[in-house]
Amino acid sequence: MMNPKNSVLSKLLWLIGFAVVCTCQDFDFWPGSYCDSKQSCCYPKTGKPASDFSIHGLWPNYNDGSYPSNCDPENQFDPSKISDLSRRMQTDWPSLACPSSDSLSFWAHEWDKHGTCSQSVLGQHDYFATALNLKQQLNLLQILGDAGIEPNGGVYSLSSIKDAIKGGSGYEAWIECNMDIQSGNRQLYQVYMCLDASASNIIDCPVLPHGKCSSTIEFPPF
Repeated sequence: MMNPKNSVLSKLLWLIGFAVVCTCQDFDFWPGSYCDSKQSCCYPKTGKPASDFSIHGLWPNYNDGSYPSNCDPENQFDPSKISDLSRRMQTDWPSLACPSSDSLSFWAHEWDKHGTCSQSVLGQHDYFATALNLKQQLNLLQILGDAGIEPNGGVYSLSSIKDAIKGGSGYEAWIECNMDIQSGNRQLYQVYMCLDASASNIIDCPVLPHGKCSSTIEFPPF
């Protein structure tokens, strides 16, 4: 049975107007920056993913930046519930962790830790479908490319990347960087966007995490 405290949290997550109203953060990461950092990477069993941003997760968040987690241990990830999304999941939400895998454990982790806290609005299928549709809607690689920002190892100003995403999407993004272990440069790693409490509309994030980016960052190839 769901923990009563978590049950209350889950009910409050999506109620607009409450002091603890939740938004939902979407995390898309650049695989080139994941693979050339110190943890390295392993391609999934389906092969090397496309040179495009990949989904990290869709996380319910409170407006103060905190978030609930593991809200319903009994409602565990069930691959059969997203069987119709399998091809899109392999393309847009692959695991690059080692050892090489079929990505199921990655998806299970995201659902069990974060998705279970969105059940008052998004069931398991809709949780994954919402993230997939958001990635398609945003198309970050095209937005950046239209602004002349390409994953070619070039160095770009952080402000130009933020401006390009805001210009292409209409909303401010938060950029997370990591370090290229060979060059020592800070590089574009993850892009965070927020949805409203209904998980249907992109909004400006009410709270942005602290970043580790310099004023100019690398956009490595993959």
